[in-house]
Amino acid sequence: MSDKYDVVVVGSGPGGYVAAIRCAQLGLTTACVEQWEDAKDKAVLGGTCLNVGCIPSKALLDSSHKYIEAKEHFDVHGISTGKVAMDVKQMQARKDKIVMQLTGGIAGLFKANGVTSIRGHGKVLAGKKVEVTAADGKSSILDADNIIIAAGSQVINIPPAPVDNETIVDSTGALEFNAVPKRLGVIGAGVIGLELGSVWSRLGAEVVVLEALEDFLPAMDVQIAKETKKILTKQGLDIRLGCRVTGTEVTGAKKKSVKVSFSSGDEDSTETFDKLIVAVGRKPNSENLLSADCGVNMDERGFIFVDDYCATEAPGVFAIGDVVRGPMLAHKASEEGVMVAERIVGKKTAMNYDCIPNVIYTHPEVASVGKTEQELKAAGEDFKVGVFPFVASGRALAANDSDGMVKLIADSNTDRILGCHIVGPSAADLVQQIVIAMEFGSSSEDIALTVFGHPTLSEAVHEAALAANGHAIHIQNKRPRKK
Repeated sequence: MSDKYDVVVVGSGPGGYVAAIRCAQLGLTTACVEQWEDAKDKAVLGGTCLNVGCIPSKALLDSSHKYIEAKEHFDVHGISTGKVAMDVKQMQARKDKIVMQLTGGIAGLFKANGVTSIRGHGKVLAGKKVEVTAADGKSSILDADNIIIAAGSQVINIPPAPVDNETIVDSTGALEFNAVPKRLGVIGAGVIGLELGSVWSRLGAEVVVLEALEDFLPAMDVQIAKETKKILTKQGLDIRLGCRVTGTEVTGAKKKSVKVSFSSGDEDSTETFDKLIVAVGRKPNSENLLSADCGVNMDERGFIFVDDYCATEAPGVFAIGDVVRGPMLAHKASEEGVMVAERIVGKKTAMNYDCIPNVIYTHPEVASVGKTEQELKAAGEDFKVGVFPFVASGRALAANDSDGMVKLIADSNTDRILGCHIVGPSAADLVQQIVIAMEFGSSSEDIALTVFGHPTLSEAVHEAALAANGHAIHIQNKRPRKK
């Protein structure tokens, strides 16, 4: 194995492995350094996303959704199932099989594309060198013409709720429960808290979500956030806003419960749970990542400074994904990886950061792209809004899945689409239609004049575009809204 490469990638998550493969496709000798190990101390690729993040959580979300559908919603179709039971062990085994298949798939793709996989912790040194420290403590040095830092992120822990991975767990531990807790507490009403809370709520847990902020999903469009909270509350999630956790106490001889203290306004309260999930966010994996003299700088929170093309202040060194500015999203990291790989070989590839979709995989899903109504109002922009509820969609009604709405926002003067926000069935896939439209600078009229198949959920996007100009067919039109 050569110690000199055209490119060394640090990290094999969705940013790192995509960057490494694209570099190899472009003819660059490429190595990817990854320290992740599974429970059996076996090296695995894929980072947080594939091992303990996006993929396993979606597997559990899908299994739990099928369970609650069979238990509570099949009868409306005339289907009688008798007693429905969930085998948690089998559910977890299915999740683990999916993870193994996908992480093994990356290893296969590395081999097919000629990427060298190196096991160990990567640290960027001066002179475009990477120190690799193996699990046994032995280290080696890799020389590179270019370095791509894709180290990812880790969960944030908070002093009032120290994780013990038994009673108090982080998002990783919440994926590994071997039984459904009778009463489950979740600290944080963000993406992770809502998704994991939904999983165990569907399986029978009484779930209480404690959120320190007064607003629910403040980064989302306010109208969509309100509708989402209403739907999730109807499903059984007890979402309490303005609740700041001040302490926890694990009780019982076998640590079978945890008492959580929290304050809400001037009132102090306590709740007791069988399990507690701490899901208050993530931070960049920047500890022991950079030598002091490597020329790469980061802020006080550990985010690496980069320009619009993910170049750091050190020539030939790039950083992508969760360790740099912007949303911590796997698809954002992947596209940054492609951009950097192509710029290394001289292409002028760039990313449109205004067209990055965001998704919460509850059911119904919540998805968005572009500006929210509150952002546009704050900026004093003239805009118009079209809203179409799924209850008016024939396809959604036929599927007994009609909660939510599509909201499309366009510039009042140019009609250019500024944003789209959806809570409803298949929102993650529907919003992608608008992502493509925005990438090409489309107007709401462009969507309105496009022929959509019938009956489809996509027609809700079509009708929202029509509604933005007061032309909706299947709902009563309102006068276009402005700031």
